[in-house]
Amino acid sequence: MVKEIIIAVLWSLSPFGESKVGIPLGMLSGANIYLVFVLCVAANILVFPMMMFFLDYINTYFLKWRFYKKSAIWVAKRAKKGTGSKIKKYGFWGLLLFVMIPVPGTGVYAGSIATYLFNIPKKKAFIANSIGITLSSIIIWTATYLSMQ
Repeated sequence: MVKEIIIAVLWSLSPFGESKVGIPLGMLSGANIYLVFVLCVAANILVFPMMMFFLDYINTYFLKWRFYKKSAIWVAKRAKKGTGSKIKKYGFWGLLLFVMIPVPGTGVYAGSIATYLFNIPKKKAFIANSIGITLSSIIIWTATYLSMQ
């Protein structure tokens, strides 16, 4: 059971699935469904401060590398083109709703990048990301729970 929970938490920390993958994986592996929910949400929320540290301090050094800079510019343009106007217009609520949508490409990683690109105050953005990922996780947990019945 511990191994399954660790795997679920690692998926929740991963940009390739976040808690959208971690929660169903943990629940379907036979682990305690409530413990899986709490740990996966907590792990996913921890991504925000890690991403902010990366974007504020480490990103500057990586921008010196051509490949990284081209990739970062591509991500920034895509973020601004896709949902940028809505996040800018609605601020806190736009960011919360963007993070809350339980589909690939949204979540705390994308919310952190949006926070950085649109200069959203970090305290507000942390709260919006935390609420958004919690609501998204509730949706995923409920859907998984109902499918297990």
